[in-house]
Amino acid sequence: MPEGYLRQSPLASLGLAARAATAADAAGVTMGERERVMLVNLRGDGVDRGFLDRVRQALEVDLPAEPNTAAEGTRHRVLWLGPNEWLVVAGEGEQLAAALDAALAGLHVSVTDISDARAVIALSGAQARDVLAKGCPLDLHPRSFGPMRCAQSRLAKVAVLIDQRDDAPSYDLYVLRSQARYLWRWLDDAAREYAVRIIRP
Repeated sequence: MPEGYLRQSPLASLGLAARAATAADAAGVTMGERERVMLVNLRGDGVDRGFLDRVRQALEVDLPAEPNTAAEGTRHRVLWLGPNEWLVVAGEGEQLAAALDAALAGLHVSVTDISDARAVIALSGAQARDVLAKGCPLDLHPRSFGPMRCAQSRLAKVAVLIDQRDDAPSYDLYVLRSQARYLWRWLDDAAREYAVRIIRP
């Protein structure tokens, strides 16, 4: 992974900081990029008590066991990707992969830092669900998909991981770095009818 000062957002060329500074407050949708987020793909035996206990000690949160759910502690958010796979999310500067490697030493696990392979787009507001529904086949109605739910799907033909954070609703969209600009432009266009406000989450 490159040094922090060398990291550049895949959306840097869109000038989002300038747009955020001049955007109007009245909007049905807010969008922004979560920059410098630490992302670790974790694989291990989801029924091994030793593995689960060590992860809990390292992250101070239990791994979500129910499909398509999230768990959140004081410093980490963990998203269920499969029976034996999770995405661990942390703030900038934390040596997350190294800490998990140390905590899980001797176990048959995989810990992979994917921070520089993904972009995270934050989408929220009263019409955020309507924007996603324009390009996503998931049933996003609150009865089916609410806070602490996540799912891997397609949005505008792009593979994404959608994480609903609250009832606003607010979503984090995890997308491959190479497809981030395309997805941002698609979301910006899809949300235009509701008025868009750019933020710095």
